[in-house]
Amino acid sequence: IAAIYESRPNVTVDIASLCLKSGNACLLRGGKETINSNRTIAGALREAVAAAGAPRDAVQLIENTDRSLIGDLLKMKDVIDLVVPRGGAELIRYVAENATMPVLTGGIGVCHTYVDRAADPDKAARIAHNAKTRKVSNCNALDTLIIHRDVADAILPDIARRWSEAGVEMRCDKTALRILNAAEIPDAKLVPAAADDFGHEFLALIASVTVVDS
Repeated sequence: IAAIYESRPNVTVDIASLCLKSGNACLLRGGKETINSNRTIAGALREAVAAAGAPRDAVQLIENTDRSLIGDLLKMKDVIDLVVPRGGAELIRYVAENATMPVLTGGIGVCHTYVDRAADPDKAARIAHNAKTRKVSNCNALDTLIIHRDVADAILPDIARRWSEAGVEMRCDKTALRILNAAEIPDAKLVPAAADDFGHEFLALIASVTVVDS
């Protein structure tokens, strides 16, 4: 099984472990941003595999980060049974369209943050701010904020103030829009949400907001 993925080095461990547990050798190709971490992690995995009595080469890492090599990899149907892309929509589409072997694809990543009625207000606001604004192009950035009705009036305006300072556009359901309009937050970018704003990966300074009963 070949896996092509992007930034996060924990994926090296995730994929290698799943492949080994299912009886498959794996060929890993991570992104250039984390090549040093991936090289170190893969080395430790290979040592552990050998120590457990399995072939060391059951885990292999492509250390050359030249992107053109992906095209070559996708033509190796004689030695690769399955390729799994993990990352953004562009990567998944490229692999699906160019692979000569079967491809296992997932959907794009739509990330939700839920604020429960038992949440600490300040912590909830800090988490929501970090999840949306730290790096909006990450596939694990917040897309939808879900907040319990019992605390929406108290917590949602604080989140919106922080987001407004960062330039986040908020696409709100009717309840969230009512609460935030009443809060009169300077420079708030408030927009009534459309149905397809929920379940959508924005990869931008945009978030959908909904208030729920439970």
